[in-house]
Amino acid sequence: MLMTATQAAGFMIQRYDLEGAARIIENEGLVLLPTDTLWCIACAADDPVAVERLRRLKTPSLEQPYEILFASLDMLKAYAPRLHPRLETLLVYHLRPLTILTEASPVIRPHAIFADGRMAARITRDNYCRSLIQLVNRPLLTSIAHYSGSPYPSHFGRLRSDIVEGIDYVSKYRPKESATARPTIIVQMDELDELDFLRE
Repeated sequence: MLMTATQAAGFMIQRYDLEGAARIIENEGLVLLPTDTLWCIACAADDPVAVERLRRLKTPSLEQPYEILFASLDMLKAYAPRLHPRLETLLVYHLRPLTILTEASPVIRPHAIFADGRMAARITRDNYCRSLIQLVNRPLLTSIAHYSGSPYPSHFGRLRSDIVEGIDYVSKYRPKESATARPTIIVQMDELDELDFLRE
């Protein structure tokens, strides 16, 4: 199928934007980008310098943990050696964006995971995020680009200037479009191997 001139221009802009973001990710940097839920700060999940920089900007909590985005289930399983089958099934069939708490590989940096060794992991459904992860071939550590008490950043206009100033690269993808304006569902397995939804 032939692309129109507008479509071709849009593709080139997105490709240029992806390559710019990838260069920053590969050089210990922080990127501000839209995801399938909200605007987030992102860096390589296995980069100690970048993870420490993100930690200085944002402190995680159980309600709003750092999330690690993966491009596919296969990629997630490479970093989650003991992924529970029920969580795997949920990831495949759940319609809304879903974050799971599961044991993390030692490759993931300590500041990116909880004290018990688990990470908050999500398979992104956003084409831009998935393409960026595939381009750098590394999962992305993300945190919602806001501080407690401020509105969720569903579009670029809701981002605080002090957050933007601490970033190395701001994505040009979908700046005016609104995302879902709410965080993901969070689920874990409890002691009885039952699904425990921490946020719905």
